[in-house]
Amino acid sequence: MKRTTLWIGLGLLLFSSCSNLTETQLQYIDYVNPFVGTGGHGHTFPGPVAPHGMIQPSPDTRIYGWDACSGYHYSDSTINGFSHTHLSGTGCGDYGDVLLMPTVGKQNYRYLGYGCQQTAYASPFSHYKEVAKPGYYSVELDRYNVTAELTATPRAALHRYRFPESKEAGFIVDLDYSLQGQENIDMKLASLSDTEIVGWKKTRGWAENQCIGFYMKFSKPFTCHIVDTVIDIVRDGKSCKLEQKKALLQFPTAQNEEVLVKVGISAVDIKGAQRNVETEIPSWDFDSIMTATQNKWNDYLETIQVEGNNETQKQIFYTALYHTAIHPSLFSDADGRYRGLDQMIHQTKPGKEIYTVYSLWDTFRALHPLLTIIKPDLNEKLVMSLMQKYHEGGILPMWELAGNYTATMIGYHAIPVIVDAYMKGFDKIDGKELLEACIRSSVYDTTGIIASSRMVNGLVPISKYYKNKIGYVPYEKENESVAKGLEYAYNDWCIARLAEEIGDTATYEKYKALSKSYINYYDPQTGFMRGKDLKGNWHVPFNPRYSDHRNDDYCEGTAWQWAWFVPHDIEGLIALMGGQEKFIGRLDSLFVAESKIEGPLVSSDISGLIGQYAHGNEPSHHIVHLYNYVNQSWKAQQLIDTILHTQYFNNPNGLSGNEDCGQMSAWYVLNAMGFYQVCPGSPIYSVGRPIFDKVTINLPNGKVFEIIANNNSRTNKYIQSIRLDNILLESPFFMHSDIMKGGKIVMEMGNTPVKQ
Repeated sequence: MKRTTLWIGLGLLLFSSCSNLTETQLQYIDYVNPFVGTGGHGHTFPGPVAPHGMIQPSPDTRIYGWDACSGYHYSDSTINGFSHTHLSGTGCGDYGDVLLMPTVGKQNYRYLGYGCQQTAYASPFSHYKEVAKPGYYSVELDRYNVTAELTATPRAALHRYRFPESKEAGFIVDLDYSLQGQENIDMKLASLSDTEIVGWKKTRGWAENQCIGFYMKFSKPFTCHIVDTVIDIVRDGKSCKLEQKKALLQFPTAQNEEVLVKVGISAVDIKGAQRNVETEIPSWDFDSIMTATQNKWNDYLETIQVEGNNETQKQIFYTALYHTAIHPSLFSDADGRYRGLDQMIHQTKPGKEIYTVYSLWDTFRALHPLLTIIKPDLNEKLVMSLMQKYHEGGILPMWELAGNYTATMIGYHAIPVIVDAYMKGFDKIDGKELLEACIRSSVYDTTGIIASSRMVNGLVPISKYYKNKIGYVPYEKENESVAKGLEYAYNDWCIARLAEEIGDTATYEKYKALSKSYINYYDPQTGFMRGKDLKGNWHVPFNPRYSDHRNDDYCEGTAWQWAWFVPHDIEGLIALMGGQEKFIGRLDSLFVAESKIEGPLVSSDISGLIGQYAHGNEPSHHIVHLYNYVNQSWKAQQLIDTILHTQYFNNPNGLSGNEDCGQMSAWYVLNAMGFYQVCPGSPIYSVGRPIFDKVTINLPNGKVFEIIANNNSRTNKYIQSIRLDNILLESPFFMHSDIMKGGKIVMEMGNTPVKQ
């Protein structure tokens, strides 16, 4: 039995044997398994992090490839070291900055060749001797007989290492190391004293201009040798130079001697990194730092209390809730300084912290809606941070990383995040200013954006010109034309909603019309959304199962999945498909069609298939709830139950696709509670199938909202009736305001579908 499994088993034994313990006495972190998603293609990491923390110290087990996006994969058996920046569940890789590795004996740092997944100083390890929980990670490094322990504050990390007796103990601080082999543009590394190492690095990778400074303080004096060499290597068949920049630290140790290391990082400068350490880790008390961070996690996790007899479901739920608080990540230093999208250093004030890692194509769907319920103050900070980026860079980001535009993915989904917050009461920024920023993202205007020309062309693609000029995106002018057009229509609807709310009638009418452009992609002969050329001819040949990743008319999906992305006008989509009965038939066919994808480069993101429904990727996430709009709620309940029980597990392979910075987990959290927001921007929740007997949402205003499922079981998956504050609901929908004012929703469950 692996130690992670043993740990969970001991937890279950505790819960079952100590029946006198109450729910409030339990530590919520004990339900969390950070290894979930570290296998398969989940791309999560197990290292400790504070909620939405700047720093993510975690073990790296591989460097290159799609499944190295987080640096760790559960199938690996060696650890390269512990770097301090990581992405949770992304489909692109970056980070892996400032790697630290304890060593015993001769320090070998020779270059092993481009594409090699191991460093020369890597150590074997066993999952039997590895533990991860919120705020804490430990592992035994077999090569060196060293036990490593890690914890973190919001902006700094604390390491504790237990060494064997040796005259040649030490560390390697590897500055030129990174995940995915980013290009190091500038590196500086120095020893300030016999206990302090500092460095600065600028890299070009997914983020074109990522800056990071670090400060390390050791509890034991060392001797230091700085490796500063340039070697000839072969990369992608070409000869090139590789600059090596490493610090080799050594000292003698007694048996089981502990050596601690404080690490701070900053995108501003080394002084900022040092100040982050001195502000947040003033002592060497590892246990107190760990406890403080774990208390922060307990505070976050206890915003939702679930009750029921299935302990595994609780573990999956709280692990999912844990994953919703990794990103976006804090980016401003303890003194308020941060690096803006204009690459200038700015100053912010307490309460107006700046964040990074905005996976907006994913997280607008469920993560941000979840935060509007449990952490609205945080979500408002995230919106204000987005607006600050707009002012600094000239346009709202699509996928912001480390103070950089990346122009990754499609659409302009900062807009639904902003508009949804506004429709739920966000008032920190005037609506006219918000509308101005939203409109800027919707037009074809490449001027005034502070970014490289390549990035500007990604932020403002030619597709925006065509969608505004002729009402659709011709497939010969740009890839993913259908997906882009459908998402533009939804984004423009959000703009119309905001304009209507602030009384701008002209803008409302303009963008309401643009939001109807999804109609131009629908082919009534096939029943799918299809690409058109500039003359209005359908793209042929047509195969709804066809996928050529990022080179076809869809984005990380096929015509099967994209037929349904009209969340803002479901009534219009029903009419377009021929009315309710035909719509139901088409929707039914999605879930029973053969799970076969064809094409020259089938997108790996099309995963978690139920028929042609692909839960492992975001375009499908709202689809099940469409049954509620056509009086087929029992089908939604049945399918949601299937997804909750077959797509999420309490093991490393527990996710059916990339975690995507909290989106996959936020979907689970909301649906496990029994509802989901189909259309961010419209504060209406669609009722699904609650899997817990009782859920209590502890609202930040001091009120509570309860969701009670009477007679609930795996068999009793169908809702017989719904009462909101003792009033019988005639349809499976309720409002955001119903939650935030506090109250109770009671669902009577049964084993028989209630067919309207």
